[in-house]
Amino acid sequence: MSQVYRSTRSSTEQAVSFEEAIITGLAKDGGLFIPSEIPQISSNDIKSWENLTFQELAFQIMRLYIKNEEISDDDLNKLIEKSYSTFRSKDVTPLVKIDSREKLHILELFHGPTYAFKDVALQFVGNLFEYFLQRKNANKKEGEERDIITVVGATSGDTGSAAIYGLRNKKDVSVFIMYPTGRVSPIQEDQMTTVTDNNIHTFSVNGTFDDCQSLVKQVFADEEFNNTYHIGAVNSINWARILAQMTYYFYSYFQLKKQLGSNDDLNVKYVVPSGNFGDILAGYFAKEMGLPINKLVVATNENNILHRFINSGKYDKVPVKVTYSPAMDICVSSNFERFLWYMIRKTDGKNDDLKTGEIMKSFMDSLNSKTGEFNVSSDVIDATKEFLESASVTNEETVSTIKATYDGTSNKYILDPHTAVGINTCLRLIDSSNDKDVHYISLSTAHPAKFSEVVNLALSGFEGYSFEKDVLPDELKKLSTMPKKIKLIEQADLKVIEAAIVEELKNEKK
Repeated sequence: MSQVYRSTRSSTEQAVSFEEAIITGLAKDGGLFIPSEIPQISSNDIKSWENLTFQELAFQIMRLYIKNEEISDDDLNKLIEKSYSTFRSKDVTPLVKIDSREKLHILELFHGPTYAFKDVALQFVGNLFEYFLQRKNANKKEGEERDIITVVGATSGDTGSAAIYGLRNKKDVSVFIMYPTGRVSPIQEDQMTTVTDNNIHTFSVNGTFDDCQSLVKQVFADEEFNNTYHIGAVNSINWARILAQMTYYFYSYFQLKKQLGSNDDLNVKYVVPSGNFGDILAGYFAKEMGLPINKLVVATNENNILHRFINSGKYDKVPVKVTYSPAMDICVSSNFERFLWYMIRKTDGKNDDLKTGEIMKSFMDSLNSKTGEFNVSSDVIDATKEFLESASVTNEETVSTIKATYDGTSNKYILDPHTAVGINTCLRLIDSSNDKDVHYISLSTAHPAKFSEVVNLALSGFEGYSFEKDVLPDELKKLSTMPKKIKLIEQADLKVIEAAIVEELKNEKK
């Protein structure tokens, strides 16, 4: 296998190895790394994978994207086993049937250590960073400068805690997570700030998530700072996150076949609550590899840049609204750039990687200019619609869906607000579709305990309901009483952030 990685924006930049793509996170030209080819699997391959465990399946998929010379079979298996040993479910990502509607299934992705879907990827990413650094530093002589990574990330809620739990106490790794002040849930903030390990640093930034995300990209673009402190990425811009998330599309498809007792291909649509687009992008790769997915459905909240784009071809920045599903309160979906690259390549790029990179760069330059937008051709939109459908869900619909699901299921199933956006979209599609053979798998991205305010708003009127008893796990109950480590950043400015990073790195060495 000759798999290497290239930038979405470059017409000239040299391809890099898997290790370099993971360690550097973002290409030098500001683009995102994508594989040189999407591996194709046959129907026989899919058949042979049906009875594998989650871990065995992860190995088969990851092996297609990582050269043996970079990580041996034995080491890759060990990395996978270590990464998923921390999950509370033996299936890692179990598929559950709720009885509110026929052919509606929920893929529970919140059984990792921080109760969010991002654990699936970030437990693996943390172990990858440690593996690569240990290998680089193994032959260093005493006194010789060690290779390090300074991880800088932005979070709208769940990425931060998942990254922190994946990287805490990792040798030669320092972690800096920025989140918008007052725009994450109290439990999300507690999960991040109560990890007081020496290598973990949380910055509460006066601004929006998009401000934080922009600061991360600016830090990467500062070549001198990057060279000095070896900046690494854990946001969904890091390719390893997308790679790890592919597994649960295959695994859930196989789980559904077993639950239905079917030997034939299924007609399945995956509905994905979407903010930064990484979660659904993994589904795109799974479909392109050969998993027989009907469509991927982008479920957005009122910050619906993706829904607007799919319906108009215009990608434009608008002010971010504060919603009940804060992890999706995003103006620019970073990972959409990867998907759009493939759509352009199929159409206007005429299957030419260099031409596609030039077009993509011009779009992103336009987005980051004063106009703050770009428009694609009708051919690109037509190609997009072959893979994607979309919907936008309001705050009121989010609350009513949590309420209706609780009231309409025999086990009083409780949704978090992001999952509710997905379920609301599913129900609309089921009601409007004439195709009764379609099964809907809605991705449940977080445990409801992380969003007490919205869940209580929806359910406090039900007799017998108790957040403490029905929702909150013991592990999360104790967070509010634990010591916290947090630094307030009053100005979302590059120099302010870089100065804070340097100061904290000095404190680490004391």
